[in-house]
Amino acid sequence: MTLDDLDALDWSKGEGLLPAIVQHAESGVVLMLGYMNREALAATLATGRVTFYSRSRERLWTKGETSGNTLEAQAVTMDCDRDTLLVLGRPHGPVCHTGAATCFHDQPTSAATQLSFLLQLEKIIEARIAEQPESSYTAQLYARGLTRMAQKVGEEGLEVALAAVTDGDAQLVGEGADLLFHLLLLLQARGLGLANVVGELVKRHQARA
Repeated sequence: MTLDDLDALDWSKGEGLLPAIVQHAESGVVLMLGYMNREALAATLATGRVTFYSRSRERLWTKGETSGNTLEAQAVTMDCDRDTLLVLGRPHGPVCHTGAATCFHDQPTSAATQLSFLLQLEKIIEARIAEQPESSYTAQLYARGLTRMAQKVGEEGLEVALAAVTDGDAQLVGEGADLLFHLLLLLQARGLGLANVVGELVKRHQARA
């Protein structure tokens, strides 16, 4: 959505206010619900910082203007009735005033949310490579070079295969986790990431559909 789309929205239903659901741009977790009038949405689109209209204070407020816990707007879309907004946001700090990551504290964890931890793990690996803490296994393995990292992926792949035919489910899961971790590290060492692998899988699926 851009500023040119403001007139396409149905501002009449809620007396000039539209509910705006904020969803984490990476994990898909629902972070909060706020309300936007035309000015708040325009400010969000123009600045890239999620801005709402406060019904209690009767003014615009930018998320984090006092706490510093801002929300970076990645994208905004409207629903089919053009009277509700969905904001993909990247939080910088806790979203809820209680200090929680989301205002929906008891939100069930979806399969997609669990899988999104791989993106978080990529960032952790990236940080370890950049900071090189002495106690970090990731940093130590990375320092040993691409050949050693590739060997580890091969070793872990073999251990996965052996666990599949000789061990129980827990052992197989554990070896699978080791393989995924070392694969992520190897990909980063080559300037690649999980998105490249997933993109290839999507391309193959589409070609066969």
